[in-house]
Amino acid sequence: MTVMYDDEHRQFRDLARSFASRIAERHESWEQAGSLPASMFAEAGAHGLLGFPVPEEFGGPGVDDFRYHAIVVDEVARTGSAAAAIAFSLQNDVVLPYLTDLANDEQKARWLPGVVTGETILGIAMTEPGTGSDLAGIATTAVRDGDDYVVNGAKTFISNGQNGTLFVVAVRTGSDRHKGLSLLVVDADTPGFERGRNLDKIGLHAQDTSELAFTDMRVPVRNRLGAEGDGFYHLVRNLPQERLSLSVGAVAAAEGVFAATRDYVAQRRAFGSPIGSFQNTQFVMAEIATELDLARTFLDDCLTQHVAGELTAARAAKLKWWTTELQVRTADRCLQLHGGYGYMREYPVSRAFVDARIQTIYGGTTEIMKTIIAKDLGL
Repeated sequence: MTVMYDDEHRQFRDLARSFASRIAERHESWEQAGSLPASMFAEAGAHGLLGFPVPEEFGGPGVDDFRYHAIVVDEVARTGSAAAAIAFSLQNDVVLPYLTDLANDEQKARWLPGVVTGETILGIAMTEPGTGSDLAGIATTAVRDGDDYVVNGAKTFISNGQNGTLFVVAVRTGSDRHKGLSLLVVDADTPGFERGRNLDKIGLHAQDTSELAFTDMRVPVRNRLGAEGDGFYHLVRNLPQERLSLSVGAVAAAEGVFAATRDYVAQRRAFGSPIGSFQNTQFVMAEIATELDLARTFLDDCLTQHVAGELTAARAAKLKWWTTELQVRTADRCLQLHGGYGYMREYPVSRAFVDARIQTIYGGTTEIMKTIIAKDLGL
């Protein structure tokens, strides 16, 4: 526990840790089902784990302090419940800021109360079949027709795609690559909104990741966030917090699998001795422990900057690529120390291994992060 958290944060962490332990007990059944239950969000809402910055007049606690967000993701990810951690990150850290920062009072009154209670499950639809990291290449069109936009197009790799009830959708309202994008908020019950299949991934099996299709979908102009044509800049502005949230989950997940591996090597015996007594095991564990300390220190520093409103896009990019790559390396080395048992799904390290791999891709690939950093260096 670092000096950046006060007594209220520590008390809240106890609550989040208790909730996370209950999630961990059920997570394997959700993995088998291929989706998180919608009831998990309602349960989280009942425990006060959602919508921290939502003003009291719209049903929230009105606490604009990202440290509470970080604690939720930290505690859930540490248990190995990666899919649930991503779901909370989406609800609180990734999508909610679009509603709290860009929506007018009438829109907030419609959308925010359900987000706080968990009755409304949020998603964001940016990625398209032909457009990944290149946001300016979004092709889904929204043509103005009176008081509506008529939307046509498709999205893919959309987290909360099956459970989601309210989506922030990036659409093209003009021909300019950057100034031609806008954001619309779409209810999943809207005619013309179609969910595709729940995608079959190598990891994050409990996280519903889907294709979405829009066919002549009419969305009221009053559901637009901000001014027409400002969508690209809103997307870019929110990415540093998204990457910070992913980094919180990365470090916590790495610490969790490391702790489980430390227990395993202390108990598992080979050649008449615990494998933790072998020099190679000791060296690997010492290296991981040191790297995790460095990552946690870097993360805490960036969290402190973000709470103060000082975290830059470049520093968030450095944090995201370093911590997510570390998570992958940590899971890989921990699996190796488990030997053949590490390849068995009954051992949590196997799930940690496959769940970690996507972290260096979504939210901006490692390569994109390095490009952002290089530009910041003037290169």
